[in-house]
Amino acid sequence: MRDYFIKNNIVAIADIDTRALTRKLRSGGVMRGVVMTGSQLDPEALVEKARSIPKMEGSDLVRGVTTDKTFDFAAEHDDAFAKTPGRKARRRLRIAAYDFGMKKNILHRLSAHGCDVRVYPATVSAAELLATKPDGVFLSNGPGDPAVLTYAIENAKALVQADVPTFGICLGHQILGLAMGGSTFKLKFGHRGANHPVKKLETGKVEITSQNHGFAVDPKSLPDDVAVTHLNLYDGTVEGLKHKSHPVFCVQYHPEASPGPHDADYLFDDFIELIEGTRA
Repeated sequence: MRDYFIKNNIVAIADIDTRALTRKLRSGGVMRGVVMTGSQLDPEALVEKARSIPKMEGSDLVRGVTTDKTFDFAAEHDDAFAKTPGRKARRRLRIAAYDFGMKKNILHRLSAHGCDVRVYPATVSAAELLATKPDGVFLSNGPGDPAVLTYAIENAKALVQADVPTFGICLGHQILGLAMGGSTFKLKFGHRGANHPVKKLETGKVEITSQNHGFAVDPKSLPDDVAVTHLNLYDGTVEGLKHKSHPVFCVQYHPEASPGPHDADYLFDDFIELIEGTRA
C-alpha cells in the first residue's frame, strides 16, 4: 500500500491513536488541521499554520469555486422522465442553475430527467436569469458559511417572489432557508457520509442519504409560510423545506448521490412535476 501511495502522490496518515482523535473531536467539535509531508517538520510551526487557517464561520468560500462564466451543460440525453410508462412525451425543460460549487452528477441527473441546464456564476443577478425565462431555477451545493452570501440570498429572495419553480440542494437549501426568512447555525460536527437516515414527514418514510455539510437551518427561525418537510433522524436537524405559497422547495442532503444511495432521486421528479404543475 505504501508503494501505491508514493507512486500516485497520495498523502496518508498512519500510526496514530484514532480513538484519542475521536474523543478530541467529540468534545471539541470540528477543528482546523494540517497534513504535511517530509522529514524536516516542526510540529509547533504546523500547529500555528493550522490556527492561521480562516474559520469557516464568516467565510465566503463560494467565490473561489464557482464557474467564472455562464455555460450550457452538454450531456448525452437520457430523458428518463419522457420514457417513463404512463407519461406523455414533452419538450425538454430549460433550467437555470446557480453554481455555488456544484457536483457534476447533479447536472447529469437533471439532464436524465429531461432538462437542458444553463449554469451561471454565483454572483449573477436573479434578473439576468429570469430574463431568459427558464422553466425552473436550481441552487447548487457548495462550501462555507451561507449567512455571509448576501448576494446569493438577495437573488434567492427575488426568485421566490417571482414564483419561478426553484429547487435547492445543500448550500442551496441553506440559502433558500435564509431567503425565506430563516437563519442558519454551524453544527458542532457536521454531517459527512453516505448513510444518514432522513424522515420525510409527509409519508413517514425513511430514506438513506448522502450528506456533506457543516451548517443547518434553524427551524425555530422559520416563518409560518415555510414548512419543514424532512428531518435528520440522528440529531433532529432540518433536512428539507418548502414554501406554502410559492413553488419553492429544497433539501439539505444530496439526492444525486455519487457516491451514495439513490433513495432520494425522486426529488428530481418532484422538481419536474412542480415545473409542469406551475405552468399548467
